[in-house]
Amino acid sequence: MGTDFAAVAGLLGHPARSAMVDALMSGEALTAGQLAEAAGVGRSTASGHLARLVAGGLVAVAARGRHRVHRLGGPDVAEALEALARICPPTPVRSLRHAGDRDALGHARTCYDHLAGAVGVALTDALEGRGWIGPAAGGYALSPAGEAGLVGAGVDVAGARAARRAFARPCLDWTERRPHLAGALGAAVAARALAAGWVRRRAGRGVAVTPAGRDVLAGVFGVPAAVLDDGTVRHPPRAARA
Repeated sequence: MGTDFAAVAGLLGHPARSAMVDALMSGEALTAGQLAEAAGVGRSTASGHLARLVAGGLVAVAARGRHRVHRLGGPDVAEALEALARICPPTPVRSLRHAGDRDALGHARTCYDHLAGAVGVALTDALEGRGWIGPAAGGYALSPAGEAGLVGAGVDVAGARAARRAFARPCLDWTERRPHLAGALGAAVAARALAAGWVRRRAGRGVAVTPAGRDVLAGVFGVPAAVLDDGTVRHPPRAARA
């Protein structure tokens, strides 16, 4: 038996559905109206597209009070989409604002429920450099020092261990082409960063590092200040770094 790539390709092949899925890569739950706005279509048209995405398993829908909200179908869907993004061309730049948004997205963003972009990769490098995480079968292992450091920073490590998903794994970043921390631990770090105000959400799935976040990410985790300050900064491969 083969794999029916065409079924998923058909779901993502329409620009409106592609835009909706991209918006949901923020990890947030969005209403049909918000997704219609993101896709640039009317609400009735959006409903038809969302029905197809839900039926295909790429999107899940749930009730929130009187509203229905939509999320990606799960971490596996997000991981597949992040991988697919590495072979997709970027959307055409139609304005200076669009160019600025794209640069900001490359600097720092959420990849479903964990931090990505230059900041996410640099954070993962810093955790490895300090010996807080290290390679293990199927992902990363958290060292005792790493657990103490993350718990001290307010990260819910116990909750991450109890989650029904991979604890800590690399996710190859589609802009940096190097891994950032994903899995339940990556989600816990991102949740703490957002709740504590180390980063704040921008439009779409971009995030911006706050002054308080700069102090914590540089001082506690060891992320280079240059990466936090400048979205154009890129770091060389590990083998080339001292």
